[in-house]
Amino acid sequence: MPIAGLTIIGESINDSVPSTQALFEANDIAGILNLAKTQDEKGAGYIDVNVGRRPPAFMAEMVQRIQGVTAKPLSIDTPDYDTAVAGLHAFDPDRAGGQEPILNSISPLRMHLFDLHKVRPFMPILMVSERMEGNEPAANTTAEETYRTAKGMLSAARNLGLANRQLIIDPGIAPIGSDVEGNLKRLMAAIRMIHDDPDFAGCHRSVGLSNFTVMLPSKRPDGMPVKGTLESAFLTLAMPLGLDMIIGSLTRQYALLGPDHPALRCLQEVLSADGFDAIMRVREFYA
Repeated sequence: MPIAGLTIIGESINDSVPSTQALFEANDIAGILNLAKTQDEKGAGYIDVNVGRRPPAFMAEMVQRIQGVTAKPLSIDTPDYDTAVAGLHAFDPDRAGGQEPILNSISPLRMHLFDLHKVRPFMPILMVSERMEGNEPAANTTAEETYRTAKGMLSAARNLGLANRQLIIDPGIAPIGSDVEGNLKRLMAAIRMIHDDPDFAGCHRSVGLSNFTVMLPSKRPDGMPVKGTLESAFLTLAMPLGLDMIIGSLTRQYALLGPDHPALRCLQEVLSADGFDAIMRVREFYA
C-alpha cells in the first residue's frame, strides 16, 4: 500500500511509456482501461492520462472511457491547449465523487493555460523549474530561482481565485545518475524554502518521481532494488518538508527508510558531494 500521507498520481497511461505507446498504436483500448483499473486497485489517488500528440478528440474519448472503469479523479496531462480543453470538457466530476481533475501542468512558459479554469475547475500542477527571463525561457539552476518562481506562480494562481489547497507545486526532479550540476541540492533546498514560507501553507508539493532513476539498473548484484529504493530514499528526505504527492508507479514498493539504510546514506552523501563525485557515489550504491 502507498505511504500514509502520500498521494500517488498513477503514471502508466502515458504515451512516453513504450508499452503504453504500443497499446495506443494498436488501438488496444481494453489494455489502456486495464491499466486504469489496476492502478486504482493498487491505491492510486489520481490516474494520469497523457495521449501524446494524438487529436484532442482522442483525449476526450479516453477520459470518458477511463472514467467508465474507475471512480478516481484524473490528471489531464498535456502541454497542448486544445487537448487540455477536450480533456477537461470530457471529465465528469460526478463520476469522481465530485473531485476536481488535475491539469498537468502550468509553467511560466504556459501561463495561458490558467484560462482553462473557465472550462472546468481543476487543480493545476505548477512547474517551477523554469522561468521567463525577459522574453526568453530559462531553466532554474538554483534553489533561490526555483523559490522565486514558485512565489510568482502562487501569486498568479491566487489572483485568479485559486486557493492554496488547489495548488500543486512541482520544483522539478532530474535523473540522479547523471546529476553533475547539483540538481538534487537545488531541489531539496527549494522544497525546504517553500516549506518554511507560510504563504505556501496548504499547497501540495509533487515531483515526477520515476524521472529520478531514469537509466539506472533495476537491481544491484545483491538483489536489492535500485530504482524503488532510491526513490524511497528521496521520499524519506522530502516528505518531512511537505512533499505529499508524486507522479509515480504503483508497482514500486515505496517505503520510508531507516537512518542506516544504504540508499538513504547514498543520497545524503550525494547532497554533500559535487559534480562527478556525486555520480560516482550513486554508481557505488548500485554496483
